[in-house]
Amino acid sequence: MKKKLFNKSAITNIIIGALMVTLIISPQAKALMIEGCMKIGFFQPPTGSTVNEKENTGNTAIPYLLLKSSDGKTLNIQDLKGKVILINFWATWCPPCVAEMPSINALYKRFKNNPHIVIFPVDVDNNFSKSVPFMKKNAYALPVYNLASQMPEGYLGNAIPTTVILDKTGKMVLRHEGGADYTNKKFVEYLEGIAK
Repeated sequence: MKKKLFNKSAITNIIIGALMVTLIISPQAKALMIEGCMKIGFFQPPTGSTVNEKENTGNTAIPYLLLKSSDGKTLNIQDLKGKVILINFWATWCPPCVAEMPSINALYKRFKNNPHIVIFPVDVDNNFSKSVPFMKKNAYALPVYNLASQMPEGYLGNAIPTTVILDKTGKMVLRHEGGADYTNKKFVEYLEGIAK
């Protein structure tokens, strides 16, 4: 009778160990895992104001922020007063950014013809040579923007992805750090509600 080299428990441990190592060293594997978690209900965005009212007292002017598109056009978000502005700060090497990008793309496609809502994915690395091929490779409809001015205070902390929403008056009403599923029904309703 031959002796078994491995029992089921040992094989299971080896498989789990290999998966853990893969998740540690592979950003793509991390992004895939996070995206899967989003699809089953984890990592949901807030559906109401997350900005302390004291932080916004008296400051409803849209700050000066220039964005440059991949085709070389420059846009000043101050020119968009009267619209709801969603800015998503991300990078191609960031697993949570990559994981939430399908939902940002779906949100963009849903609202791209809505004259009251604009969505700007901003590559924090300011590197069109990486971000544009990333969008093409994944067949995303999203335009890509880079910063063309200083970042306004309070927009981006120490984490990406970070999503900022300005209401029609220019007041920051939401700032969310970390990946999220922006196709969440409650979030979409929230966005539509502040755009009315």
